Amino acid sequence: MKKVLSFIAVATLVVACGPSKAELEKKAKDAADSARAAFVADSTMQAAKQDSINNAAKAAEEAAAVRAKVVADSLHQDSITRKLIKVKK
Repeated sequence: MKKVLSFIAVATLVVACGPSKAELEKKAKDAADSARAAFVADSTMQAAKQDSINNAAKAAEEAAAVRAKVVADSLHQDSITRKLIKVKK
């Protein structure tokens, strides 16, 4: 009988010293907040990554346009030079 009473006393002490309902709710809320913060951070990182990809594509298009203009200007300048050389002769 002493053993049973000792066991009940120890079990009661363990249950009484365990986390309260408020502590369990706080822990669950903290876990949910952490998951939400991780999701927001991931979403922000994905948006920044997509912006970077879009900016790189835009820069590549602009560089190609500038290159095409330089080539066109160069060809135009060459044709003017050839016409001047033919006129001089």
